[in-house]
Amino acid sequence: MDTTAYLTVTDEAGRAFFMRNIKGPVVMLNLLRFRETADYSASPELAPEAAISGAEAFDKYIAHTIPFLEASGGAIRFLGKGGGWLIGPADEHWDMAMLIEQESVAAFMAWNSHEDYLKGIGHRTAALLDSRLLPLTETPGRAS
Repeated sequence: MDTTAYLTVTDEAGRAFFMRNIKGPVVMLNLLRFRETADYSASPELAPEAAISGAEAFDKYIAHTIPFLEASGGAIRFLGKGGGWLIGPADEHWDMAMLIEQESVAAFMAWNSHEDYLKGIGHRTAALLDSRLLPLTETPGRAS
């Protein structure tokens, strides 16, 4: 199993995302693996008084995020418990999967760079051991 943690967008991946020139809605598939105990060392101002799990820190992130997401026209379309793959590496698991829909790449970027939203992103950082983020677009004529 690859032991590299992926927690932030690289410049190269960001450029490639923009170069896709996505028109219309974009859905972000998030795969999330939580820390056993949240690590608030990068955002001590957000740390609760007592230690909490990564899953609990992610709940704090979601509670903080929803108002900004909805104000930008976005929505959580799915948020659910994960596990091991049915088809995939036997030694790999994801604790949670999430689908976030935005009306456009511009709306996604506006939400994701909002100053007040960014004040709570430390909950996400504290929560996650590893993650994946895959931008998806609907294939015309294929949706049911």
